[in-house]
Amino acid sequence: MKLKTSITLLLSALMATQAAYAAQQLTVWEDIKKSDGIKTAIADFQKQHNVEVKVQEMPFAQQIEKLRLDGPAGIGPDVLVIPNDQLGSAVVQGLLSPITVDAAHQAAYTPSAMAAFIQNNVVYGIPKAIETLVLIYNKDLLPSPLKTLDEYRTFSQKQREAKQYGLLAKFDQIYYSWGAIAPMGGYIFGKDGKGGLNTHDIGLNTPGSIEAVTYLKSFFTQGLLPGGILGDNGLNAIDSLFTEKKAAAVINGPWAFQPYEAAGINYGVAPLPELPNGKPMSSFLGVKGYVVSTWSKDKALAQQFIEFINQPQYVKERYQKTQEIPPLLALMNDPIIKDDEKANAVAVQAARASAMPGVPEMQEVWGPANAALELSVSGKQEPKAALDGAVKQITMQIDAMQASNQ
Repeated sequence: MKLKTSITLLLSALMATQAAYAAQQLTVWEDIKKSDGIKTAIADFQKQHNVEVKVQEMPFAQQIEKLRLDGPAGIGPDVLVIPNDQLGSAVVQGLLSPITVDAAHQAAYTPSAMAAFIQNNVVYGIPKAIETLVLIYNKDLLPSPLKTLDEYRTFSQKQREAKQYGLLAKFDQIYYSWGAIAPMGGYIFGKDGKGGLNTHDIGLNTPGSIEAVTYLKSFFTQGLLPGGILGDNGLNAIDSLFTEKKAAAVINGPWAFQPYEAAGINYGVAPLPELPNGKPMSSFLGVKGYVVSTWSKDKALAQQFIEFINQPQYVKERYQKTQEIPPLLALMNDPIIKDDEKANAVAVQAARASAMPGVPEMQEVWGPANAALELSVSGKQEPKAALDGAVKQITMQIDAMQASNQ
């Protein structure tokens, strides 16, 4: 009897030891070619917390899809990286665990970046990196950036007289035209009074939205933008004209920096210009953030890890190694970013940007909105009629989507 008791106690002790050891392991999914940016932070975290951190790289936009399979199977991560526009559907599907972040910690980040990982007043992640549209100009054709969009229109007129282009932008798509629509009085979804979004209140056909689209249409009707930039292949046409030095400036994102540099363009980067109403152009803010899996066996430790690696000294090193702009205010005000023309332009514009709505209903907006904009700027339909039609279609699609989920 004593022997059985001893064996039972020994097995219990071994199981407890194994459980304790298992609880002191974290699996982290990091973005492709970005784990080098958190190596030092991980090494320090392992020492301070006596924990083993295993890192696996995979494209950040694919991590949620993989979590759906690996999480329930018990082979998923504790911490992963996702884009903010995947947050809404991930929360609805129960894939992510809420985290506790006090007001002081939230205030360390730009408000728009932090808001990108909050759903219904619940925090689900800590923002890691931001990207947004900026103005990229060829310094050999335009020595310094212009202040207003009207000035770019006048400059573009002169360029066309010389068989060149001034400013090129995909104003036929909501991702690019949003920069004018939002500051002139448009919106995607209204507020519900509780800090959330009212997906039945769509503001893409407000008087301000119509005025903005009518203004952007003038760039096409005056022949300042080539017809070839309309539609899905338009970005390729814009890139070609810019790298062939046939256009002086473009509205594009940080993802274009390396290709333009490789093409030998002597380019500069600036925040987007001012609109006729005196307000600077806005833009959509893309935010990557660290989140905790629902299936994490130690959610408290996972949150500690996220907070630890996002301390200023580690974020600075991450920026130096990955060149991804962090939305941490302490770093955005650091000379390492403020004295870098490209990084500072992205940081300044990011402060003027708004995060793309993270609710699943946003997926019903893109198609109808883009179709309406193309109809408007090409002159095939008046902006009001086109935008009214888009709002009607978006509403119908959202109603159908919500009905199917009930």
